[in-house]
Amino acid sequence: MRLPDDYEDHGGGLTPTVISAIVAVTIFVAVILTVVLIMNRQPTSHQQNNTAAQTENVQQAGNNQTDKYPDTQDLITGSTLTPSDLDFWDMYPETTATPLPSAEPSQKDNKKETAEADPSTDGKHTLVTNRDGKEEWVLISPYLPKHEYDFTKLVCQSDLMKYYQDGKLTSYVGVDISKYQDYVDFLKLKKAGVDFVMLRVGARGYGSGQIVLDDYFVDNIKRATDAGLQIGVYFTSQAITEEEAVEESNIVLENIKDYKITYPVAFDMSFVDNDTTRIETVSRADKTKITKAFLDTIEAAGYKPLLYGDKEWLIKEIDLSKLSAYDVWLSQMEDVPDYPYRFTMWQYANDVTIDGIAGYANMNISFIDYSEK
Repeated sequence: MRLPDDYEDHGGGLTPTVISAIVAVTIFVAVILTVVLIMNRQPTSHQQNNTAAQTENVQQAGNNQTDKYPDTQDLITGSTLTPSDLDFWDMYPETTATPLPSAEPSQKDNKKETAEADPSTDGKHTLVTNRDGKEEWVLISPYLPKHEYDFTKLVCQSDLMKYYQDGKLTSYVGVDISKYQDYVDFLKLKKAGVDFVMLRVGARGYGSGQIVLDDYFVDNIKRATDAGLQIGVYFTSQAITEEEAVEESNIVLENIKDYKITYPVAFDMSFVDNDTTRIETVSRADKTKITKAFLDTIEAAGYKPLLYGDKEWLIKEIDLSKLSAYDVWLSQMEDVPDYPYRFTMWQYANDVTIDGIAGYANMNISFIDYSEK
């Protein structure tokens, strides 16, 4: 190094020692800077390891993906995989959908509805056999009083129907009699177990409309009274107006006034088998009014009125809702009646042989002892 010409070495200038120290520091700083630059340009071993690991993971993932999803060309040519091997939807769990209510009822519901709709099993209908032999199911009125008999307590002894409650006999045996039974021995009838008789007073002709007394009535009522039987009577009506019904009831009252009548006075209006009657064209409403006119007249005279009829007549030919105040004498030739409404007397047979009557007898059971009323 050449020093300036004007440099003079005085005692206070740079010494060789100082200069050497400055040079040393400069060299040290240069070395440090060089090292820093080199370190910034080359990655550390830790970074290299991470980079290598990442590279390896990428390669492995690529291999795995290649294993899981085969090349399309391999699938097309020479692959042994089946379509089920490619169904990756199995990786996801299936959810069970909640079944929606069916628009149509199930088979069980259909059977239930069918059973409910069947009139023979729904408990709301009763079978009626019309006089032409045809059967039909008729709706049972919920407003009419029903009978409360337990028919398992019925006992038929020698063709005599009896009803027991708590082991006690609570019914009474009866026979209805007209000229068609010819001569009747009432003493024998009583000994045979008969408690009461229903004697026909007379009838109105179903063609002519003329009222006639029963040929045997007077004799029957005298001898039945002497035999100690309880006595009720009935009239066979063919009235087509209320006035005719009142006329019939007055004739009955005139002919029984001299006798002790302990059982009811019954009104019997019905059709005739195999022939046309004068009441054929009378409406149901008018037949109801005619029936009521007769029974009201009997009741007003102090006797017990009784409405007679078979199941068809009582249910279809008259309106029971307007006659519910009267007792009913049901005619149904069956082992057990299936008439649903209240009745107090039941005619259960017309072909019974009994001592005291030469031909067949019409048998009855009364669930009430009218002689005590």
